[in-house]
Amino acid sequence: MIEAIRIQTPLRAGAAEALKAGQAVSISGILYTARDAAHKRLAQLIEAGRELPIDLRDQVLYYVGPAPARPGQVIGPAGPTTSTRLDPYTPALLERGLRGMIGKGQRSREVIDSMIRHRAVYFAAVGGAAVLIAKRIKRVEVICYPDLGTEAIHRFTVEEFPAIVVIDAWGNNLYESEPPKYAGL
Repeated sequence: MIEAIRIQTPLRAGAAEALKAGQAVSISGILYTARDAAHKRLAQLIEAGRELPIDLRDQVLYYVGPAPARPGQVIGPAGPTTSTRLDPYTPALLERGLRGMIGKGQRSREVIDSMIRHRAVYFAAVGGAAVLIAKRIKRVEVICYPDLGTEAIHRFTVEEFPAIVVIDAWGNNLYESEPPKYAGL
């Protein structure tokens, strides 16, 4: 079994720069959530020159719309959503200090270039493991946009949240480096 690197949020630049594509990580601390509708609202604020409802400096966004909690639970299933839908908004958030993102699937060249410029990392959470991931979420608080329901921006307190560094701060990208190793199998 691969030993996960333990990291704590907020994720400072030096810690992000030390991570390498392919490393398993275990994240503890605060994660903020944001999906399509929340990203659109954040983009509108940026375009209008207004302040964002959260300070993104050194924060990690988890692309998730959590399911409602059942009685006795903190949260329902909370698996990652596909990240490419958020690519149009990501460079502007990276410019405001966003240090990491958790989702699934590839990122655009524009996002990767912006990640390199701002020394940010992209983590993959395992799709299909939403119930298991939810067990790592210890506290949930709606921060803004409650009218968006599950797409509101939440603050999760997490303990040992499992992820893999898929694209590191230097642009090393498992989605590019790994498929050729399996071509022709």
